[in-house]
Amino acid sequence: MLSKARVNAAGSELELHWADGAQARFHAMWLRDNALDDKTRSAGNGQRLVTILDIPAATKISAAEIVGGTLRVTFTPENKSVTFPADWLHNHRYDRKPSDAIAWTSPAITRWTGADMQANVPRARLSDMQQNRDTLAHWLGAVERYGFAVVEGVPTTSGALCDIVKTFGYVRETNYGRWFEVKAEVNPSNLAYTNLGLQAHTDNPYRDPVPTLQILSCLENTVDGGESTVVDAFAVVAALQAENPKAVELLSGFPARYEYAGSNGVRLRAKRPMIELGPDGELLAIRFNNRSAAPTEDVPFEAMASWYEAYRRLAELIEDKRFEVSFKLAPGEAFIVDNTRILHARTAFSGHGSRWLQGCYADKDGLLSTLASLVETQSPKAAE
Repeated sequence: MLSKARVNAAGSELELHWADGAQARFHAMWLRDNALDDKTRSAGNGQRLVTILDIPAATKISAAEIVGGTLRVTFTPENKSVTFPADWLHNHRYDRKPSDAIAWTSPAITRWTGADMQANVPRARLSDMQQNRDTLAHWLGAVERYGFAVVEGVPTTSGALCDIVKTFGYVRETNYGRWFEVKAEVNPSNLAYTNLGLQAHTDNPYRDPVPTLQILSCLENTVDGGESTVVDAFAVVAALQAENPKAVELLSGFPARYEYAGSNGVRLRAKRPMIELGPDGELLAIRFNNRSAAPTEDVPFEAMASWYEAYRRLAELIEDKRFEVSFKLAPGEAFIVDNTRILHARTAFSGHGSRWLQGCYADKDGLLSTLASLVETQSPKAAE
């Protein structure tokens, strides 16, 4: 509940106090721009019906009063009155000291190590996800929080992995097709199509934008070896930041280059930092793939030696077993990774037997949208 509202003498700012002790200031222009009335925002979809140019540059607050659990504000020169719920204002406060932290993550994300997750891999059956909204919400929530999850009960028929994507979004088609085969080949177009072990990596860093989700589904697996491994690169970056902040500064401050030219008519190139930070220091994404790395040309000569030292240390931490969770997929099992955060790898496998996986890409916007919609309508019991 709001306990106090005070407008400054110029009418340009509003100071609010809540019963829980919180307080914050709001600018008149911010409040007017974010008004919730049906003349400012569509009641159907919440989108703005006005532009910033429709709002008078001289907008001020002429009056503000607390009415029950809401705040009523009157703006001049429009002489327009609108109401704001107290909790909405509380949730959208921006009057706080900026954080100087580097590589921080949102509360929705939990960084993890092998000790945290090896015995707690998130799992769900595909049929349950398709039929039970609460099960789907729980599984999608695990992907958001931990960056990966396993699906059981996937049909071992070609293309069935797309049914997983259908629970939350759409397959992202690439030059590899709607899905791609992961089998050992002679003269492969990609080293993934061999029986060699693969270093932990993110997929397709040579794309702009990269696919933000990847799914790998097992149809056959009778080989020795071939275990799948996942690493939380956000946890790795936190360890690197604690150990050597300069290394994170170098790897986020200069771009690396990536390229792919393994198929006729395909020449993919991208230039992005290995560690991507937002302007406010938030850790947004990791791009790490030794197979697709092109010569780095954008680091100054004076910084190149230090950049390589940082790169090497990042690689060492990525291969540190304490950050690793491993499992061997059985036929009918699949796993999904957040390709902007979770590195995946596999061990080498024998030339005897059969290992047939299929992979496809999707994007997080669909997953997060579906999750948010499910949470809004989730049963009270499931939300506990």
